[in-house]
Amino acid sequence: MTSGVTQVTQKQPAVPNSALADTVLERLTAVYPTAADPVRAEKSVAYMKGIAPFLGIPAPRCRALARTVLEGTARPDETDCAAIALRCWELPEREYQYFAVDYLRRYSGRCSSGFLPVVRHLVSTVPWWDTIDPLAAHVAGALVTADPALKADMDRWVDDENLWVARTALLHQLTYKAGTDAARLFDYCLRRADHPDFFIRKAIGWCLREYAKTDPAAVREFVEGARDRLSPLSVRQALKHF
Repeated sequence: MTSGVTQVTQKQPAVPNSALADTVLERLTAVYPTAADPVRAEKSVAYMKGIAPFLGIPAPRCRALARTVLEGTARPDETDCAAIALRCWELPEREYQYFAVDYLRRYSGRCSSGFLPVVRHLVSTVPWWDTIDPLAAHVAGALVTADPALKADMDRWVDDENLWVARTALLHQLTYKAGTDAARLFDYCLRRADHPDFFIRKAIGWCLREYAKTDPAAVREFVEGARDRLSPLSVRQALKHF
């Protein structure tokens, strides 16, 4: 398995001014460290292959603290979402990035297609499956649903040499169910079928397995027809529940 941390150089989006982001980040960086657990943090770093340092806060506690941080704050606009996410990504500990991911999942409907460059920066910076997958399924996917013209961007992303950008494209339809563009899904799987990395091969199987809950016959037919091109891992994952 490769780490997949090699990144394509790209221009980082500028962090916009946002009074809401000022408030949220001030509270966030004051509240989260009070719950830090160095022992748990060390275990989290080891489990996540050293991708980033951790504060060591369990997920349920993070969610409770996040409610405290956001208490009384206004609903954000797109500028606020960009400022909060980008500033969280500048902080070293992973829990801040989890906060940003959850925030974007909640408020993705407040963002336009112009937010996609921010998403690309997030999925290609300190990338690992823990942030990539929810950003793909619940943020990138939501943006494409709201603006189908972004399908063209996903068509480019799936061929990107950055495996995390490509994984985002593969997984962006993960929650679409009957709304899945099956032809595009199957095309993406074939286009990256020869990719050597575990995370791409697993993503191919995962998106096929998820669509199989909606149209099992179509997935079985596709996998049987493409079995000589798909990796054994992708095939196993795609047919896991058959």
